[in-house]
Amino acid sequence: MVPIADGKFPLSAESVCKTYRRGGPWALEDVSLGVPAGALALLVGPNGAGKSTLIRSWMGFERVNSGRLAVCGLNPWPSRDEALRRLGYVAQGTPVYRRLSVSDHIALARSARPTFDSVQARARLLRLGIPLEANAGRLSGGQQAQLWLSLALATRCDVLLLDEPLSSLDPLARREFMASLVQEAGERGTTVLLSTHSVADIGDSFSFLIVLGSGQVLLDGPIDRIVSSHAIAGERPPEGVVPVATFPIGDGRPATLVRSSGAIIASSQLRPASLGDVVMGYLASGKGGATW
Repeated sequence: MVPIADGKFPLSAESVCKTYRRGGPWALEDVSLGVPAGALALLVGPNGAGKSTLIRSWMGFERVNSGRLAVCGLNPWPSRDEALRRLGYVAQGTPVYRRLSVSDHIALARSARPTFDSVQARARLLRLGIPLEANAGRLSGGQQAQLWLSLALATRCDVLLLDEPLSSLDPLARREFMASLVQEAGERGTTVLLSTHSVADIGDSFSFLIVLGSGQVLLDGPIDRIVSSHAIAGERPPEGVVPVATFPIGDGRPATLVRSSGAIIASSQLRPASLGDVVMGYLASGKGGATW
């Protein structure tokens, strides 16, 4: 159980359940986790897994049916204004005010957040070739996403919540954003949670992983520990390992993700698992409960 007021967890959840209608399916079901301070956390799951619901609940935009949430020790529902001051947020779809200029967006952010770094926001946008006088509604989808990412980084908040911000960016823009995010968040000690349905282009940037499926936590923990504790076997894994799930790999052949010790992973019957292998295996399993 994650301690709700523990300062090591700027984002935490205890036995959180959420449904949007009585008797309906759970959007979140018994979710318990804690994101360590300063972590770059990856929240992965397919569409409908509950990623946006969890993020919106931490923002205080959704009220959970049961359980407890905390942002830097604050309950985001009764203490919403105070919790929001600790958060920077990029919503899924990155909507903009279509008739306002890029500079107008910066001015709005500055009026809402006294600590907002306008100089940093302008410098980042100009570096990306986005004119400050441009009408935001005429920017490309990728440029609109970059605008909101720049605004989020310039909040200088304790925690950044990014809800699938990379979906409209081309591969080069994704890598450029990830590089700047990792550098700036690392320099400030900012805790980052980025949700996505893909681990492409993420690489080694992140340190913590949460896998959601059907509203449940399938896996969470430090990425290095998780990856080193898993391996890939053939369709029939050897004795002494715990199979997670069998799923098709790139060439269409079945492979099995297994949990095992480092000594067993050295077996010639197994190969090291990648982060993508681990995510695919747990999503294929559809069963929760593994914490590392």
